Amino acid sequence: MNSVVTWFRHQISNPQVVFLALALIIIILIISVAGNTLAPVIAGIVIAYLLEGLIGRLTAFGFPRLLCVWLVFLAFMLFITGITFGLLPILYNQLSEIVQQIPSIIARGQTALMALPEQYPELISVEQARDIIDQVRIQLTDTGQALLSSSITGAASIITIMIYVILMPILVFFFTKDKDKILAWFIAFVPRDHELASRIWGDVDIQIANYIRGKFWEILIVWIVTLIAFSYLELQFALLLSFLVGISVLIPYVGAAVVTVPVAVIAWFQWGWSSEFITLVATYLVIQILDGNLLVPLMFSEVVNLHPVAIIVAILVFGSLWGIWGVFFAIPLATLVQAIIVAWPDDPSPEGRT
Repeated sequence: MNSVVTWFRHQISNPQVVFLALALIIIILIISVAGNTLAPVIAGIVIAYLLEGLIGRLTAFGFPRLLCVWLVFLAFMLFITGITFGLLPILYNQLSEIVQQIPSIIARGQTALMALPEQYPELISVEQARDIIDQVRIQLTDTGQALLSSSITGAASIITIMIYVILMPILVFFFTKDKDKILAWFIAFVPRDHELASRIWGDVDIQIANYIRGKFWEILIVWIVTLIAFSYLELQFALLLSFLVGISVLIPYVGAAVVTVPVAVIAWFQWGWSSEFITLVATYLVIQILDGNLLVPLMFSEVVNLHPVAIIVAILVFGSLWGIWGVFFAIPLATLVQAIIVAWPDDPSPEGRT
């Protein structure tokens, strides 16, 4: 007990440790209490990190920063406009078609499931097959009720989308244009003795920037490659399914496993247990293997230095705390924890510091 008290006294005797602890507590409280309200701000920061890489490369050629900010921002707005008016309507139409085909998919699945007791009576009985069908119906009913509830609050969702559409581009522009002013404003409230926090932030800032930019390119590459493969194999709803596969890389390990279900179900509904189905599933698995074993190590070799177990734990912990943002930032947050542990002084007392 005395050793714990001594350790605690040493910690609070170092102003750098006290400042770092208070800063982390304040940030956690702000995100926990006002995370939903600040979601456009967080999204703007993420996009600003993404665009800052392009701005930095243009300024390296000698162009004025303000000109680079305007060029990159206009290109970003053109990209968003193209996605909104070119891609989203197609994705929505394909999603609507899938929803319309759900009854047919369920009926065909019931027929196939009820045939299993005759083919494999030692593995599944008629009663078990009926129980599975009943559970599926219950889940679909609950899902339908959830969709109905969400449609009731559709007006609020539209307002939220409008807030994102209007505020987020403005925030992105000023985050990139006035980055130095914003950082200087925050630094003005930081005490002079903040070497420990500055060292940790310097490492984490680079990690977050590389992670966000790497994730963007990973999503784009996986999406394009999957779209080409699905289109070549003539899979229905190739654009929507490939988009889901690309987005799934946001959640390591878990995302790929979840998206496998709709891909396999649509392929089975289209071809049944055929060679086309096997080819499609094999192609999808090859893409996942190449992504996990080639693309991720190539793009995140300097970012992700964490054990897979640590990544999964980070996804569960931060996802439960902050939802989708916690899942997205699970790896950077785990990196932050690791950086704090590594940089934390063994003897933080003034006498123990050099």
